[in-house]
Amino acid sequence: MLILSGCGPQPVYQVTQPPPAPRVGTVESIREQVEQAQPSGAGLVLGALAGGGLGSLVGAGTGRTVATVVGAVGGGYVGNQLEKSKTQVIYQIGIRYDDGTWATIRQSAPAGLKVGDRVRVTDNGLELVH
Repeated sequence: MLILSGCGPQPVYQVTQPPPAPRVGTVESIREQVEQAQPSGAGLVLGALAGGGLGSLVGAGTGRTVATVVGAVGGGYVGNQLEKSKTQVIYQIGIRYDDGTWATIRQSAPAGLKVGDRVRVTDNGLELVH
């Protein structure tokens, strides 16, 4: 299974039946699917920092320490839950290769493709064949 991701305008995609070399085929289907996003941990960290910062404003001495710890734990939990509740749209693009075999490509954007388009599937993703 090939999974590529990157920063910038390139879509994240996955080839479920990876071709050994670039292959040409026809787009047979494009399905939009909403999935739960994978948490990165940023919600946990930012929530903990915010909660700990707010907790440190409460009381003095031992009470302040307890409030800081409780705020950090609570903030981390809330931040993680918020991040886990996010969803993302994934496009499943069905390709019938010229030799009759199939592949399903998963990516974050349809890249302007439509059913019937001729494409080349490479290690770098889908390329429209003109």
